[in-house]
Amino acid sequence: MFSAWDWAVVALYFAAMAGIGAYFSRKNKNFKDFMFGGGNMPWLAVGISLIATSVSANTFLGNPADSYANDMRLLMLNFGSIAAIVIVGVFFIPRFRASSIRSAYELLEIRFSRPVRVTAASLYSCHLLLRMGMLIYAPSLVLMKITGAPFWASAVSMGLFAMLYTSLGGIKAATTTDVIQFCIFFGGGLLCIYFCAKGVGSFSKTWEMAAAAGKTRWLDFSFNPGSERNFFSAAVVYTVFEVAIRGCDQQFVQRYLSTKNVRTANYSSITSSLLGICVGAVFFTVGAFMFVYFQVAHVEALPAMQVNQVLPYFIVHVLPRGVKGLLVAAIMAADMGALSSVLTALSNTTVVDLRAKSHLDGEINLKNARRWVWLWGLLGMAASFVCALGNISILSKALFFTSLFSGPLLGLFLLAFFRPLLHPTAVLLSAFGGMAVLLLFLKIPILPEGAWKPLYEVSWPWNPLISMTATMAFAHILSPLMPRHRHVVYQ
Repeated sequence: MFSAWDWAVVALYFAAMAGIGAYFSRKNKNFKDFMFGGGNMPWLAVGISLIATSVSANTFLGNPADSYANDMRLLMLNFGSIAAIVIVGVFFIPRFRASSIRSAYELLEIRFSRPVRVTAASLYSCHLLLRMGMLIYAPSLVLMKITGAPFWASAVSMGLFAMLYTSLGGIKAATTTDVIQFCIFFGGGLLCIYFCAKGVGSFSKTWEMAAAAGKTRWLDFSFNPGSERNFFSAAVVYTVFEVAIRGCDQQFVQRYLSTKNVRTANYSSITSSLLGICVGAVFFTVGAFMFVYFQVAHVEALPAMQVNQVLPYFIVHVLPRGVKGLLVAAIMAADMGALSSVLTALSNTTVVDLRAKSHLDGEINLKNARRWVWLWGLLGMAASFVCALGNISILSKALFFTSLFSGPLLGLFLLAFFRPLLHPTAVLLSAFGGMAVLLLFLKIPILPEGAWKPLYEVSWPWNPLISMTATMAFAHILSPLMPRHRHVVYQ
């Protein structure tokens, strides 16, 4: 099981991350330094930080589980990611940089009104709070099984540690640790591939056996809106989902604004996309190779278990001492990068959007930002315990709430870019209209089974497209019905 060497590796990881946070705490003189790194962060580090923001322990555990049970067709999502990089680089990043904003949602006040900005920021904060709860909950379950520690100890330790180094170092600490954590995370995936191939005989032999078992299939040109495993859903429609995340999420916008200019911001965005392709390829390969290891080559017997537990079993029972600790550190690294990003984004959104503090570069707001990191972190830990209640799939909840919020937010930004003269009240109401329409097409996972039946159920990549389209349509329908108003450009 978990040896002293493994615990030593995990302790070393914690100590290194805490040291980085303490080091950068001395370099943050004001709010701009804390949230944007002074606006001169290296684009390569920001690019790695962007992909570290996107992945989590769910990637480390979920991608292998998916290819173990199915195949690699979800790699087609990378086509949508590449298309989204172009769209965000041309239409979003230049506008964010030219507006001299401190938050993505500040642009909505400039174009429409403060209520629109606050509504968008509130919806986004609710989404991130739920995401933070799941970021703590899912890996805590795995760490509980691997290390034997109780759930509450895993959840509290992860939450407190992320809050500590994020509140100390801000975006610089988050970005620097993201680079280190991405290397640990990515290296962990490569180690799993190595030990699987070593057990079977060689990499080429393992790949050939995986291909023969159908686990390396990655293209499918059939048309089925009810499935995400075809080119139209995973590549074409998913583009909207990816644009919503990369173009409207404060975690991404904050990093675009931390670079020197539009060009370097786009460099970082392209870097994150290329690394995302590598991450997908590695972790889907892990699942395919584990299938060969256990089910085809029968290197070792696998007890009956859920597919999500195969990788934790492999870590505990196959990997040698010391490497187990490194893989646990990799799982934690996958989540810590995402957690620190969530905490800085929530702190920034609270201080800049919800509380609308003036003179943001002052020392008082630096203290407020750090204080909000801790407050949001405590709420996130509470959310993780709520996630532990009931038997509803965490993945179902994640996709539901991400889809519920991301599509309407993308619709608001597109209206701000291209239709800024629409009535602000119509724009505000349209976001809720878009969310309501989406409920016609998907199940509500927080309700009992059978309590809600959608009119036509589609796969999750379609959800942001539906809610974004409905949001924009409602804004155009409602705007002529509103009392005439004098358009004001808010500053």
